[in-house]
Amino acid sequence: MSNESKTQADVAVPPIAPVLRTSGLTKRYGKARGIEGLDLEVAQGEIFGFLGPNGSGKTTTIRLLLDLLHPTRGRAELFGLDSGRDSLAIRRRLGYLPGDVALYEDMTAKELLDLVARIRSVDCEKNQRSLAERLGMDLRARIRACSKGTKQKIAIIQALMHDPELLILDEPTLGLDPLVQREFYQILLEQKTAGRTVFLSSHILTEVERVCDRVGIIREGRLVDVEHVSDLKRKKVRKMELVLARSVTDADVAQLKMEGVELVGRHGNRMELAVHGNIERLLSILSAMPVEDLVFPEATLEDTFMEFYGDRRKH
Repeated sequence: MSNESKTQADVAVPPIAPVLRTSGLTKRYGKARGIEGLDLEVAQGEIFGFLGPNGSGKTTTIRLLLDLLHPTRGRAELFGLDSGRDSLAIRRRLGYLPGDVALYEDMTAKELLDLVARIRSVDCEKNQRSLAERLGMDLRARIRACSKGTKQKIAIIQALMHDPELLILDEPTLGLDPLVQREFYQILLEQKTAGRTVFLSSHILTEVERVCDRVGIIREGRLVDVEHVSDLKRKKVRKMELVLARSVTDADVAQLKMEGVELVGRHGNRMELAVHGNIERLLSILSAMPVEDLVFPEATLEDTFMEFYGDRRKH
């Protein structure tokens, strides 16, 4: 077959290497747990959520990726480069937002961002102004006088303003009001559209649902699952509290026995249910009951963890 007659399917296309990869990545603090045997891959152009309760090992993982900590064993690669040996080359290509933002208090936001730009030897003026406007940030503000939310905005700008190929964000929306959060999520989606990659650590289920393609679930230092967000949404658990106009009967409980509904507790005229999946059938049954009050808050990460990941381990 001549080269001219080959179809596109006949030509082997090499797979794109992951932007971020860990192999057996482990960190122990003496006998204390850090993370254990983390195997993870994040593709180019993906928004990957790293999801777990506080203290589960998310920040330890990020510090290992950035060579701020050295692993007990295993390795991490970013852009195919070793996170320890090639840390300087890696940092030129990424933006980092720490979970514990610390800024030079005596500077204005503008002075600090200009300093970071000079250190990076990158002209960030246009992106600075654009990001500040979108986040509602006055760059003339002196950092010492800024609220926690405003300092978070400054940290977001410094992480994004140089157009990094990879963003590593540790609890990025802490302290932000809902309107600013919404704009921040839009910025992340624009980063994805531009082919950039985002690794986002969070303990907020709704946050990763909004922007992430896949989610890694970490619990007690171990990766217990990697889920597509669409699958995670089907698994999320919500607690429903019911108050009836009379005492709860065994017949009431029997009516509510169905797939996706679990009775957590009952007392007097009150019931607490754990609910996941489609609630259409449940609402139909409740409409025929003497419901006096109903509380159905947004799903919590803790409830989802207890239901689906509480006893799971990877060895």
